[in-house]
Amino acid sequence: MEEKRIDFYPTHRHGDFKLRPGRPFPFGATLVPGGVNFSVMSRAATACTLVLYEKGGDQPLAEIPFPDSFRIGNVWCMVVFELDAEGIEYGYRMDGPFDPQAGLRFDRDVVLLDPCAKAISGRDVWGKEPDWSRPFPHRGRLVFEDFDWEDDRALEIPMEDLVIYEMHVRGFTRHASSGAKYPGTFAAIREKIPYLKDLGVNCVELMPIYEFDEFENSRRHPATGQMLYNYWGYSTVGFFAPKTGFAATGRLGMQVDELKTLVKELHRQGLEIMLDVVFNHTAEGNEKGPTISFRGLDNQTYYMLTPEGWYFNFSGCGNTLNCNNPIVRSMVLDCLRYWASEYHIDGFRFDLAAILGRDPSGTPLPNPPLLESVAYDPILGKCKLIAEAWDAGGLYQVGSFPAYGRWAEWNGKYRDDLRKWLKGEPGVAGGLAQRLQGSPDLYGWNGRGPTASIDFITCHDGFTLYDLVAYNGKHNEANGEDNRDGSDDNLSWNCGCEGESADPGVNALRHRQIKNAWALLMLSHGVPMVLSGDEMGHTQGGNNNAYCQDSEISWINWDRLKRNPDLHRFARAMTAFRHAHPVLRNRDHVRNQDYMGSGLADITWHGTQAWNPDLSDSSGAVAWMLCGRHAKGGTVEDNTLYAAVSTYWDSLEFELPRPPEGRAWYVAVNTGMLSPEDIFASGQEPRLENQSRFQVGPRSVVVLLAK
Repeated sequence: MEEKRIDFYPTHRHGDFKLRPGRPFPFGATLVPGGVNFSVMSRAATACTLVLYEKGGDQPLAEIPFPDSFRIGNVWCMVVFELDAEGIEYGYRMDGPFDPQAGLRFDRDVVLLDPCAKAISGRDVWGKEPDWSRPFPHRGRLVFEDFDWEDDRALEIPMEDLVIYEMHVRGFTRHASSGAKYPGTFAAIREKIPYLKDLGVNCVELMPIYEFDEFENSRRHPATGQMLYNYWGYSTVGFFAPKTGFAATGRLGMQVDELKTLVKELHRQGLEIMLDVVFNHTAEGNEKGPTISFRGLDNQTYYMLTPEGWYFNFSGCGNTLNCNNPIVRSMVLDCLRYWASEYHIDGFRFDLAAILGRDPSGTPLPNPPLLESVAYDPILGKCKLIAEAWDAGGLYQVGSFPAYGRWAEWNGKYRDDLRKWLKGEPGVAGGLAQRLQGSPDLYGWNGRGPTASIDFITCHDGFTLYDLVAYNGKHNEANGEDNRDGSDDNLSWNCGCEGESADPGVNALRHRQIKNAWALLMLSHGVPMVLSGDEMGHTQGGNNNAYCQDSEISWINWDRLKRNPDLHRFARAMTAFRHAHPVLRNRDHVRNQDYMGSGLADITWHGTQAWNPDLSDSSGAVAWMLCGRHAKGGTVEDNTLYAAVSTYWDSLEFELPRPPEGRAWYVAVNTGMLSPEDIFASGQEPRLENQSRFQVGPRSVVVLLAK
């Protein structure tokens, strides 16, 4: 008979429950032979009690105090034997002083969510009104790490080869027109993978999928009665648990497997997946907010507090997570490692990441420990790391974010300069030239290459691409805040009519502007990111802050594919064009030199006259040429590419530089033409009749290839 290890034997009892001292690591609830190991940390608590519920039960099944002998340092850890791991939910009561001025807010009457819970119940079905009288609304559950990944692993696509597609899990397929079997879920995204592949994107960036409460700050619209939710989800309840309401199988407790199945299938089809993570604050808000987890466990550890015990609010959401406290830093690292190892996640986009570089008093650190630790962590060594390099406290670090050779940034200056150019504002030509090169003015000074720049014109926060060319001002009335919310500085232009128009001329101009935006994005060095639905002209009716809109305002209407087939066709073809031409995807900045002996520098600048660029403040016409011999630093050979862009109302004639010896210019892209002559598939580009001059139409982008 095989002997049982002695550390699997119970040593204590509490009623009918058999116990023994547990192990401090890992934190959370972990299956061990014969039982479950519970481990939770608090520096100032005087006692801790494990609270067990039968699944869905209102009253505790048992409350088991941790014996003092089960505490190691500041960690309570205990093994409870013979539990029905699939049938229980759990939380903690923490005893300790209530002294807000000292940062202590213990309340034994509140059952607290385990901050390391791998699955959370209580919000199993999206939008189902909770029973507000029910105690302990967010409950930890056990997870069985038995998913069959087969041979799956993170894809490790080179950063410069990515085309990122930002999407909201629910909004992507919730509209009836999506045709999804389980709309608004992880499973529905899986149904749409063929569409994503056809579009040409190779990385999906999901807006927050950590467990959050859509009923946080929910309310009825004062005029319409429409329910307004916490739709975007930038307010985390549990960092280790996927959002149950995003899973078709959530009511069955299968959200973990459903998400892992999506990841595996994305990888199988050649697409990476990134998560938008929110470590800057939690759903507990300020002193008036609910006590869910962190506040009741160890308020002074987890949050940045003023000397008076109030919450610093660099997030704009009531509190700020104290990320450079060593304990919180370890939790963040453990969380990222968990998602990278257990979910095979390829990368992370960090919301309001500038906060992660502040010390406990809010002062920006020159060498932030958390950012450095993430950059050098061995488990995260191949993960993409992307920072939203600003915060709500005024810290703006685009171009100066502490990168440690790893971090990329959402390039807000790229967004602004491209919008200004498309709008036709003066003084932008020089900035445009920098953005097209991967922003060497921002990243070249400290040795960072173009892949430090995540190039985007639109994202979830602000106008869609269609609305950018259809509205001069925001129209956020549906948010119930009298149109006071959202940015007033959108750098948009409605092309002559506010909102939807029946004017063919206005609509033709809008379509051309959308194509111009997509073309410039795909022609830019750096890493392009597009907003889901932009490829089909998705509109939010001018709402630039749809954070609360679980409605047709936010949901992608797939009928727009039929309404705007030319936009979708152009987006597909332009994305394919980028993939086909490595000269657009250099990992290092162009040098403005001929280091390959080709007779041409890697990049040269032109204007309406060849070799004579005009980058003055009054210029609205820019042209540039990329030498194909210098593609990817000269490691591969490509066609030489020439592009000309104009924001003028009239056509302009551009003098063309001579193509390389033995080659001629062919037209690949011309947004001044109607579909299908606006872009040509590889090998079908028509030869330019006049090889020395070319007419660029009003507000148009033209791309020529030397073949």
